[in-house]
Amino acid sequence: MKRMLLTISYDGTAYHGWQVQQNAVTVQSVLCEALSEILKRKVSVTGTSRTDAGVHAKEFTCHFDCEDNIPNQAFLKGLNSVLPNDIAVTDCKQVANDFHARYNAKGKTYCYNIYNSAKKDPFKLRYAWAIERPLDVDKMNEFAKTIIGKHDFFAFSSSGRTVEDTVRTISECFFTRTDDYIKLTVTANGFLYNMVRIIVGTAVAVSDGKVLCSDIPEILENKQRERLGVTAPANALFLEKVHY
Repeated sequence: MKRMLLTISYDGTAYHGWQVQQNAVTVQSVLCEALSEILKRKVSVTGTSRTDAGVHAKEFTCHFDCEDNIPNQAFLKGLNSVLPNDIAVTDCKQVANDFHARYNAKGKTYCYNIYNSAKKDPFKLRYAWAIERPLDVDKMNEFAKTIIGKHDFFAFSSSGRTVEDTVRTISECFFTRTDDYIKLTVTANGFLYNMVRIIVGTAVAVSDGKVLCSDIPEILENKQRERLGVTAPANALFLEKVHY
């Protein structure tokens, strides 16, 4: 038996997230069907994380086990030929039999796009959160610095969380502006449910003067989700890279 690691990218617009769900189309279910068609047997895959409905991935990893000798390039071509246009497999390689796409990951990098312009442009809204009022990137970065490091991020998670340990370590977190776009880049050893989207919503609230950077340590300590910003829309969030 061989363990194979796939790297895929996908546009999550049409999917109810990564994980298989009853009566819903997910990335995992579509990928399993495609693998089963190519390998002529039932295949299950294990993902590095569970992206939510509407969230995208530029580099998502998952593993599966097989008995076949897979010629990588021919296999990739065949697999991509049966996958829909919004899912692409970019790499396939054999890994150790005890390798796990989720548990061996040391961290992940997410990016989030804000289209910050008073000019409405329907071609720029599919992958960005549109905010017309001017945003202060300096204030947003001042906030970003307050959450770098090891903290209990309970306040930066939604009620649907499935883990008891809410301590995470953020190694980088910053905003950059390019023309009308503001982009968040954040890397951590793990993320809680809706954590990145709440970080973005809170950064916007800081820019608007609704949340003070000086209050963040107290909010973290007291686990006060209600004092932070909104949960930003899912369509602008990308899993950028998985670190092993």
